[in-house]
Amino acid sequence: MTQTKRKTPQLDEDERVETGKGASPQTASPEAEQPDETEEKKPSIIRRHPLATLLIVVAIIAVAVIGYFVWLIYFHPYESTDDAFIDARSFSVAAKISGYVADVPVSDNQHVDAGAVIAKIDPRDYQIALDQANGQIGVAKAAVASADAQIAAAGAAIDEAKAQQTSAAAALQYAKDENDRQQQLVKSGAGSEQAAQQAASTLRQGQASYAQSQASVTSAVKNQAAAEAQKASAIASLHQAEAQAEAAQQNLDYTTITAAQPGRVVKLSGSNGQYVQAGQAISMFVPDEIWVTANFKETQLTDMRPGQPVDLTIDAYPDHVLKGKIDSVQPGSGTAFSLLPAENATGNYVKVTQRVPVKIVVDNWPKDIAIGPGMSVIPTVTVRPRN
Repeated sequence: MTQTKRKTPQLDEDERVETGKGASPQTASPEAEQPDETEEKKPSIIRRHPLATLLIVVAIIAVAVIGYFVWLIYFHPYESTDDAFIDARSFSVAAKISGYVADVPVSDNQHVDAGAVIAKIDPRDYQIALDQANGQIGVAKAAVASADAQIAAAGAAIDEAKAQQTSAAAALQYAKDENDRQQQLVKSGAGSEQAAQQAASTLRQGQASYAQSQASVTSAVKNQAAAEAQKASAIASLHQAEAQAEAAQQNLDYTTITAAQPGRVVKLSGSNGQYVQAGQAISMFVPDEIWVTANFKETQLTDMRPGQPVDLTIDAYPDHVLKGKIDSVQPGSGTAFSLLPAENATGNYVKVTQRVPVKIVVDNWPKDIAIGPGMSVIPTVTVRPRN
């Protein structure tokens, strides 16, 4: 039994070897090698579902057409940017003179009309200066009047001196004639030496009187010229005093700081009792005239022109849609007018799309909300006709 058990595995192995070696392709099953002639080739999905395929193609075309018209109607006619903000010519309200602030009748962010009082400076020192200047005007006017009186007196003196000169000239002529007669009589023996001497003395007195009258006329004329010079000086002093009074009046007016135009008072820093220097800012002022500055890319300006309608939305108040129009387009990019403009003439140049400021005016600003410079706005400009 033991030997039989040992031989059985060997016989089984030999049978497996002979079976493996003896097997050949010819002995394989013909059903495994030959294809199934009854199996047919399957058609494509398009042939199997032609209607569905047609519907899908039609749907794709319809979506493309709808998308084109949506782009043509809602995107193509417009240019928009988020680089836009409300702008205004804001300025500081400053004192023109020095002094202590006496009153500030306005408050922060208050709207004021043109001419409204923003602050008052103590006017007493400037009122005193005005009174002094007015006093100098009075003194100068008195000096002018005195000069006029001197001129009038000098004119009367000239007239008197000329009258005396005329009288002296007549007396001199008579003395000359009398002297000539007496000298002829002496020569003919009919006259006396005493009479001739008397006539000669009278002639010399007449000549002296005439010379004195001439000097009196000259002195009176010079006095009149001096009086006229004094009047000119008095008039110059009067003009100087009037200029000082005008300056004092202006300084007195400057003690009341008013709004030059309607707008809002912001960043109010002045307060009662504060000492301010000339030129020191008391507050900032935002005029009522505001607009939108939108910085569009230069590639967006192809069809953009003044007068085109604009829809605007303020970021702070998205429920307020505003209407406006383009006022103007700046002739140059924003960097060209900056403090440090770009210098492109360098070896390392990289082209960057520039931004160009566009001014947009709004038809009607809402009155129920606070709007001011620097607030962000999104403008949408209709640059092409809407199809």
